[in-house]
Amino acid sequence: MSKKSLLLLCAFFLMFTVSFSQTAKQKELEKKRAELQQEIARVNKLLFQNQKKEENLLGYLNDLNKKIQVRSDLIKAITAEANFLQGEIKKNEKQVKALEKELKVLKEDYAEMILKSYKSKSEQSKLMFLLSSEDFFQGYKRFRYMQQYADFRRKQGDTIVAKTEKVAALTRELHFQKKQKDALARSNKQEADKIKSEKEAQVALMKKIKAKEKLYLAEIKRKQAQEKKLEEEIERVIREAIAASRASTKKTTTKVDVDAKTSGFALTPEGKALANRFEENRGKLPWPVAEGIVTRNYGVIPHPTLKGIEIDSKGIHITTKKSATARAVFKGKVLAIQSVSGRYAVYIQHGNYISLYNNLDKVYVSKGQEVNLKQPLGTVFTDKVTGNTELKFQIWKDTQRQNPIYWLARM
Repeated sequence: MSKKSLLLLCAFFLMFTVSFSQTAKQKELEKKRAELQQEIARVNKLLFQNQKKEENLLGYLNDLNKKIQVRSDLIKAITAEANFLQGEIKKNEKQVKALEKELKVLKEDYAEMILKSYKSKSEQSKLMFLLSSEDFFQGYKRFRYMQQYADFRRKQGDTIVAKTEKVAALTRELHFQKKQKDALARSNKQEADKIKSEKEAQVALMKKIKAKEKLYLAEIKRKQAQEKKLEEEIERVIREAIAASRASTKKTTTKVDVDAKTSGFALTPEGKALANRFEENRGKLPWPVAEGIVTRNYGVIPHPTLKGIEIDSKGIHITTKKSATARAVFKGKVLAIQSVSGRYAVYIQHGNYISLYNNLDKVYVSKGQEVNLKQPLGTVFTDKVTGNTELKFQIWKDTQRQNPIYWLARM
């Protein structure tokens, strides 16, 4: 391969790579926008499906804050996409101008060449040009020259046609991109108008809540005390199950993996294999409900509406639709079923991992039962005051809590 051919190949490859990366970037931005639009649809469907009652102003404000947050993210995503398109439009405009300039020069050269050819040549002059050759060799050279000249004219014509088509294609792409950008600008304005209205509602709600702040603070503290008691019970159930598994190793001849340095579950080879498969699916586990949105994250987080209040969240809260079914995120065995104040928690063991499904109204499984992936476990409880249907979901590794978000696939 010649050096010139190699340079042309490298240039083509570079242009293809740049074009591909630009297309991939645009698709990524479009995907992000679509995901946020879907999340807003879920927020509207799952958080605003019921008329909120006066005693649930705090919950309504939390939902509104979530909606404003997602809409703000959507505006950022639309802006990023519009900015990317603007950059592409500028690049295409420069390319169109450069191509039009090249095309103009080509057409002028071609017209001049045709005119000279018309003035200086005819079929008779071509023949005379050949017959006036001094010998056969010169005649052959003149014949080859005439062929090459004709080929050159044809190629010039083909080049003009190709350049014209390229300019037309780029111009069409430019018009399409401008329409896309205009549509994004309209969408951004619509979202900005909606968020303005939502923030006005937010301010009005904050005033109402401020007037009853002491009452809400007392209610929050009461719920935090209930949650703390429940978390202590959850921890007790898990520790007792671990102790029972380790004690059983002394009474069996089955090979069991027991780590003396930790206080984790004693695992059979099958249990260890199950735990390994569970670990391999980190970030890929299906959601514990078919449709939902996270309304409380894992960890110590500030209260979404009241300053100075922190929430120590041991798992995530997922708001779903009324009468939704909780389902197993992985194959396992029902370790325990816990009942607190008429609501249930189901513990599914996956080796030394546990997935916990709390705030159920009904339970479809029993202790010791083997369950499969996505098997229904029970109906999620719907609060009569808030109208929200919320699953409280946790993942444990032995006695260590995990952040479920890192384990679940993206909704």
